[in-house]
Amino acid sequence: MRPAANLRALLARYPELAAVLAAAVIGLSVQRPLAWLAARQGINVLLAVLVFATALTIEPAALRRAAAAWRPVLAALAVSVTVLPALAWAAARIAPAGPLRDGVLTVGLAPCEIASVATTAMAGGEAAIAAGLLIGSTVAAVAVAGPLLALEAGHAGFSPGGVIGNLALVVALPLAVGLALRAAAEPPDGAREDRPLRTPAPPPDGAREDRPLRTPAPPPDGAREERPLRAPADPPAGVREERPPARIAWRAWLSATVRPLATPRAQRAASHVALAAVAALVALIAAEVHFSAGYAAVAAALVVFLLCSAVIGRLLGLRSPRPVAAALLLTTSMRDFAIAAGLATAAFGPPAAAPLGLYGILVLVWGTAAAGTLRRGHPRPPPGPIPLPE
Repeated sequence: MRPAANLRALLARYPELAAVLAAAVIGLSVQRPLAWLAARQGINVLLAVLVFATALTIEPAALRRAAAAWRPVLAALAVSVTVLPALAWAAARIAPAGPLRDGVLTVGLAPCEIASVATTAMAGGEAAIAAGLLIGSTVAAVAVAGPLLALEAGHAGFSPGGVIGNLALVVALPLAVGLALRAAAEPPDGAREDRPLRTPAPPPDGAREDRPLRTPAPPPDGAREERPLRAPADPPAGVREERPPARIAWRAWLSATVRPLATPRAQRAASHVALAAVAALVALIAAEVHFSAGYAAVAAALVVFLLCSAVIGRLLGLRSPRPVAAALLLTTSMRDFAIAAGLATAAFGPPAAAPLGLYGILVLVWGTAAAGTLRRGHPRPPPGPIPLPE
């Protein structure tokens, strides 16, 4: 009875894991209609929703903090476009040739898992660095995934341009729009909320403050008496009154319109939409799974890739403070299975996305377990700038 209670407590604490497991069961149980949706751009539509909702939750201040830690960020980005694709190619040799191997190939070309920002925060790590790596690795994936996948797969008729165009439309565009709207929703620097004027406190009971009325002193002899300022005259007929430029008016209107996006309620709504999109993607991907003897080899290949990428992430953070090291570990070892599924679908068709559902479950289990272990081993540091190695 105790293991069941522990499992329920774990799922309640990590709703992402519970949603992914439930979606996987639904996808395996109702395969035909979900496979019909997957074959008709269902994965791409959900992926665009996921990326846009996630971009709305990234604060501009987080990007500025990530820029201060440019050395580890650049090192992790370099690894993501060189070492991880080679590691995925080597691990894919374990899987049988065909769509299953093609799906494993795309894992190493995917950017950081979107959930790695949340797991980094849960682990007490520097979530700003995780957010910066998420954006940087997504841009890098759009730029290099097509040519690298063509080189690794070696398929005749493979079109890198088609993959790049699909990623630009489904990933880069929603990311840019979401980040721009979130930045526009932030109040300008130095802006303060209007506060009501403070009125002086009334005098104590029974006390009356008697002050003589002050009368203005008469002007000295020979001085002119000051006169009130005259109001400016109305413009002549036919002359239009000057108005602020249209660009300034447009910015003011946009800021006022999107400002609710920065409220806590809107941020929670965006997080819920992203979680729902992740669950729906897992269901569509699981609908492409048709269990066979080859899936044992696929599972082995994915576990090898996950373990080796965790080792690489640990090595990247050896000389960094613990919060930075936690961010590097989790973002390097957690690759985005949803974007990998979109990449596999665009390059090889929906059947190649089948292994990514299994990888999504593995990576979320690993991420939540690693975050819990790191959090228990070290208390969360107080907020403030993170010291970086020289």
